[in-house]
Amino acid sequence: MTALSRKAEDYLEAILNVSQEKGYARTKDVAGELDVSPSSVVEMFQKLDRLGMVDYRPYEGVTLRPEGEKIARVIKSRHDTLKCFLMLIDVPEEIAESDACFMEHELHPETIEQIGMFVDFLRHGGESSDILMRFSAFCKQCRFERDRR
Repeated sequence: MTALSRKAEDYLEAILNVSQEKGYARTKDVAGELDVSPSSVVEMFQKLDRLGMVDYRPYEGVTLRPEGEKIARVIKSRHDTLKCFLMLIDVPEEIAESDACFMEHELHPETIEQIGMFVDFLRHGGESSDILMRFSAFCKQCRFERDRR
């Protein structure tokens, strides 16, 4: 996989997300997804086009090329795995989303793979739902005790 900056990876992931939702990705859609200016998006689209990651057509939008799509899918998978894990341990969705965006770039791929297996185990491991309910109750009790102090 080509080494890209975190920012470039975020753009590829955003292009993938928007394309999956709408069937295409335009500058304004990616700008909205990333909460950046349209001019920043155009600049990155041009850079990614030069790197062979996307096909950028001014005023039409952008499509992922095979290498760009491959990277985008890896980043999206990392993000989804981490967000799911964080939500399983009762991190509120908005925080889980934000933290997953950061963690997807920082954690070693093997770590993310292990987290993914742990998530799958908890989801499909039978008695693991009892573990999650007990953990949730434990967290509530800890917060209650903390707030009483």
